[in-house]
Amino acid sequence: MTTTDSRAQAQTTTPADAASPRRRKPGRAGRIARWILLAVGALAFLFPFYYMVIGSLQTKPDTSPAGAFPNPANITFQNYVEINERISLLSGLVNSGIFTGGVILCTVVFGVLAGYALSVLHWRGRGVTFSIALLVQIVPFQLLMIPLYVLIARDYGLADTHLGMILPFAINSAAVLIFRQYFLQVPRALFDAARIDGASELRILWSVALPLVRPALLTVVLLTFIGPWNEFLWPFLITKEPSLQPLAVSLANYITTVAASASNPFGAILAGAVVLAIPAVALFIIFQHQFQSTDIGSGVKG
Repeated sequence: MTTTDSRAQAQTTTPADAASPRRRKPGRAGRIARWILLAVGALAFLFPFYYMVIGSLQTKPDTSPAGAFPNPANITFQNYVEINERISLLSGLVNSGIFTGGVILCTVVFGVLAGYALSVLHWRGRGVTFSIALLVQIVPFQLLMIPLYVLIARDYGLADTHLGMILPFAINSAAVLIFRQYFLQVPRALFDAARIDGASELRILWSVALPLVRPALLTVVLLTFIGPWNEFLWPFLITKEPSLQPLAVSLANYITTVAASASNPFGAILAGAVVLAIPAVALFIIFQHQFQSTDIGSGVKG
């Protein structure tokens, strides 16, 4: 009896073992080499940020390689004080937050609605609309900047307003395509089951589709944040009022106008760049823990 069980076990386990060969774990030397390569890559990536912070704290600029490791006596926060006296860092951050937050909100709302309509709903002209959305990707924003400026500033009368800055970026075709591809991965059976239960399309979108495409939401938020947060040309065209300009515009004006009169122009510019970069880095650090793989099809039986 024991011999028969052992033979049966051997017959059931041997093909599986043969089909899945064992993976050899890297040796100690391989792990050390991998960690060394990762450390070198991390240092190469982080060094510009480190140099930006160090440069913003130097009393006197040092462009030599030794400037990356300055004397502690040359460290000061005077550059931050000086640039804050020329341009209000807090006001610039608030304007950047309003501009970027409005763009993100509009991009997510319109992107979700359009992506859902292009992937789940069936209507005449859906394929043509999707093709147009793809074609929009090849049109550079700089080509549309002058017509948009005339439309918003002259026809709509939205010059010197935050709404005039937000409108050209309110709909992002890349976000529409991202949401469409994610919604296509959701099993149709989930939508059909919700419709049988009497749910409306908006209810299905809110309760069924959105919870399953959370990685798409985070991706769109991060990708959308980078553009308007660093944008300076379009807000500069819309408003010349310093109290309404985002921080990137204020820094650009500072570089071209009053930077030369500062005691340490490079340090003051780097100080402003540090303040501008902190929210972007913080947002990435917060969101990178939220990216995780999900099994969208796990809600379907069988």
